[in-house]
Amino acid sequence: MNTNKILSTIVPVILFFTLFTLLGCSDVKEKDIKNRKANQENTQDTTDTTVALNMVANKDDSVDVAKTQPSVSPPVEAEEMAEQMGGKKEKLARTKYMGVSDAMDGIVAGAPPSGRAMSAAPTFMMYAPPTDGITPQPPKWNRESYNAEEENDFISTANDPLSTFSIDVDTASYSNVRRFLNKGQLPPKGAVRIEELINYFSYDYPQPDSEHPFSVTTELGPSPWNDSHKLVRIGLKAKDIDKRDLPPSNLVFLIDVSGSMSAPNKLPLLQKSLKMLVRQMGANDRISLVVYAGNDHVVLSPTAGSEQQKIMTAVDSLGAGGSTHASSGITTAYQLAKQAFLPKGNNRIILASDGDFNVGITSRGELQKLVEEKRKSGIYLTVLGFGMGNYHDDTMEILADKGNGNYAYIDNLLEAKKVMVKEMSGTLFALARDVKIQVEFNPIKVGAYRLIGYENRVLADEDFNDDKKDAGEIGVGHTVTALYELIPVGAAGQPTVDSLKYQKKTQKEEYTNEIMTVKLRYKPLEASASVLLSTVVQENSLALEETSNDFRFASAVAAFGMLLTDSKHTKGVNKGASWSQTLQLAKDAKGKDREGYRAEFIRLVEMAEILAAK
Repeated sequence: MNTNKILSTIVPVILFFTLFTLLGCSDVKEKDIKNRKANQENTQDTTDTTVALNMVANKDDSVDVAKTQPSVSPPVEAEEMAEQMGGKKEKLARTKYMGVSDAMDGIVAGAPPSGRAMSAAPTFMMYAPPTDGITPQPPKWNRESYNAEEENDFISTANDPLSTFSIDVDTASYSNVRRFLNKGQLPPKGAVRIEELINYFSYDYPQPDSEHPFSVTTELGPSPWNDSHKLVRIGLKAKDIDKRDLPPSNLVFLIDVSGSMSAPNKLPLLQKSLKMLVRQMGANDRISLVVYAGNDHVVLSPTAGSEQQKIMTAVDSLGAGGSTHASSGITTAYQLAKQAFLPKGNNRIILASDGDFNVGITSRGELQKLVEEKRKSGIYLTVLGFGMGNYHDDTMEILADKGNGNYAYIDNLLEAKKVMVKEMSGTLFALARDVKIQVEFNPIKVGAYRLIGYENRVLADEDFNDDKKDAGEIGVGHTVTALYELIPVGAAGQPTVDSLKYQKKTQKEEYTNEIMTVKLRYKPLEASASVLLSTVVQENSLALEETSNDFRFASAVAAFGMLLTDSKHTKGVNKGASWSQTLQLAKDAKGKDREGYRAEFIRLVEMAEILAAK
């Protein structure tokens, strides 16, 4: 009886306190929701973004949140708002006009190129995170892509005495490798292209005479990593032209403003880099600006280079968001360049991107076909790479190679200054087209040979005399260097090939001291027929220390690339290539280093040695 009385007293009390607690939590939750909404409204008043439910200005440019963001539950307030609108499942989105504000309406002047209507400033759909909590961070992963080329091996001279390749003036691999090493990582092997490492540096080659636009220099010496082998250096030096004597430029900046370009080392660095170039332009130059993400948009029609403030304002207006429809932007840029085409000028598109193309034509094969078709218009293509994590080097290299252009990777402002200011003439102004080299080795002197680097530039021997075959371009003041490693006749390590009984075994006495003959073909800019140059390399018995600083420094850079790719050719007779030997070789051969690039290389070798030892 007493027990029942006690229970009848306690149970109502418990129920009262439980109900009181629930009502209090509900009140807190309601206040919390109101506070969140108020915070979001205040935030929207001070930004240029608009949060909307199921309201898209251009549905073709919307990005499916599920495809572009990690799986994240929507904010509580978004779910409640959706329920109030009929329980439908709505898409939460934030729209942004590529950073092109209403104030830009007065800047974007002029009609779009004929033959294709330009789209209005597109709208992008992105997830709007809650403002009063910790924003969920996407997982970190690496989606960088590279073409891993198989390195050139030794070829028997008796079996094939000819070696043919296209020149390469790209330097992107060096600055990209530097980016990895500065982060404390060894680069992936596919990121290392030895010819681009070597050609990052200039060498003391003589100025050409008046007959040809560039000179050809050769030098023979011992191999630093194999006592029984020799190295031959082939160097080209393009003519220097004073900036005041250069033709006017018609430049179209084609800028990737997709969501993947939002990082500080992407679009913000790109904008600073472009400003450096704009400051070099004058009244006779023309600057245009095309951006692309979900689709393309002309931000700035052809404008005189002297209108600096107008151009700078257009560059400053850019913001990142959305998917990446590069092929649409490429087409528009070529149309705009054609509209402002200068018959006697420098007509060039400057594509700046991380190469992460995901809308429209995305396969490298189709992109290659696109730029191969567009290059017939006489418009060149310069490709500038930015960023990390999702960088697609393989795509960027193909665009530059097939678009009659060059390729640089911008990892910091100093590299931007090197490419855009110090080497602007070489970057933007082509001096000769379709430059090809063919070397004939003397089988009496050379048992086998291999071209160091240039794996993706090798041509068939018959391509050398075929003027329809595309090859590399060389810019004003550029230097180009190629190295061959030779195995003398009788030395160990030669490929085993059966002797050919029908080949001539004798040759004229005057040829017996010749190691090889270097032939070069190029087309002047306005010509369709190529011009032939040739020079002979004679045998010598120089010691390594008797060769030039440039010879030894280029050899050190080649050894650096071979060590990074774990080349089997670093394991030479007696010594081979090692980090310590490569470092000492570079230090001893630094020579004149006005810009400090060689000193920086020495530091990178030291860093790579430490990382390789881990």
